[in-house]
Amino acid sequence: MNELAGKHIVLGLTGGIACYKAAELCRALVKEGATVQVVMTEAAAQFITPVTMQALSNRPVYHSQWDAREPNNMAHINLSREADAILIAPASADFMAKLLHGRADDLLSLMCLARPIETVPLLVAPAMNREMWAHPSTQRNVVQLKADGAVVFDVGSGEQACGEVGDGRMLEPAELLEEVIAFFRPKLLRGQRVLVTAGPTYEAIDPVRGITNLSSGKMGFAIARAAREAGADVTLVAGPVHLATPRGVRRVDVRSARDMQAAVQVQLPDATVFIATAAVADWRPANTAEQKIKKDGSGQPPALSFVENPDILASAAQSERAKSGALYCVGFAAESHDLLAHAQAKRARKGVPLLVGNIGPATFGQDDNALLLVDAQGTVELPRAGKLTLARQLAAEIARRLSVGR
Repeated sequence: MNELAGKHIVLGLTGGIACYKAAELCRALVKEGATVQVVMTEAAAQFITPVTMQALSNRPVYHSQWDAREPNNMAHINLSREADAILIAPASADFMAKLLHGRADDLLSLMCLARPIETVPLLVAPAMNREMWAHPSTQRNVVQLKADGAVVFDVGSGEQACGEVGDGRMLEPAELLEEVIAFFRPKLLRGQRVLVTAGPTYEAIDPVRGITNLSSGKMGFAIARAAREAGADVTLVAGPVHLATPRGVRRVDVRSARDMQAAVQVQLPDATVFIATAAVADWRPANTAEQKIKKDGSGQPPALSFVENPDILASAAQSERAKSGALYCVGFAAESHDLLAHAQAKRARKGVPLLVGNIGPATFGQDDNALLLVDAQGTVELPRAGKLTLARQLAAEIARRLSVGR
């Protein structure tokens, strides 16, 4: 899936050791279908060579405002007009200050100043020492750049080339790629506050054993990412899974169904959309042993009794906010057979406007899925595709229903 097919990105490099990450970022952008025009400052060329960037972008690198390759000698005009976005990565503290004050003493800063603001967005990925990042002047510059319309990405935290540890690292190439992809996605859920549950729950029998299921959490995490891409403010309540948190998504980790219920109850009053993707255990042991249950030599398993877990989705759907239309609830049904019948019955039983069904054994742990959307008007099939693709389609379906129903 070429996420950036048809996009032309000017990748600007300024002076900083993080230029080494720009090589991998360029390669990743090209791999996702974008064409990339690299423009480097003189300082950037001290850290990585134009030859390297030319090889990765498959285009000549520009670095001088006096470049004779442009017939009109106006590279700062020509290159900026061709771009769908200008991405400065890394953006040094000095270059950010230059952007803020409209200084234009090299090709890259000239391009940023001369770009049509309404049609060529400016994306900035800061990279600097932790003290430089924390300095009040840099923080003021970040605030003003955002006010001027630039998109300033977060910085990473960790070890820095100087040997110090803290904030100021440029985001990793994969993180920046995710941010760039998200930037270009339609903001269909802008203004919405979306709460997503994902993954399985784990119900302890004793300190080393428990009851769970095969849900990997991939669908729920994809939905959280897609909702954030669509402009929503997203909180993800995740059961015990080993998945990276999508960029820009707040994450709350839980273990059992009751843990998940408690976390949802805290977040739900602020949510406008609740998507219950998690495969919550229907039952839990009535009692959890404090020590590991040992075999007693009888050949008989220990007697276990069970109690029903709380119904998180039904509780949310029956709340006053849901009944008033302030909260839109979406349920998931992972079935093994008779998907349509079970999904219709579950939608009626839970009292949710939209129920999304899938065949659990065919999707647990996989990277693709097929979904069946069931609402009061009928059904919509989303054919098998990657989970992120389906998550984006679901986000669009939710947005359409919100615009119709509100």
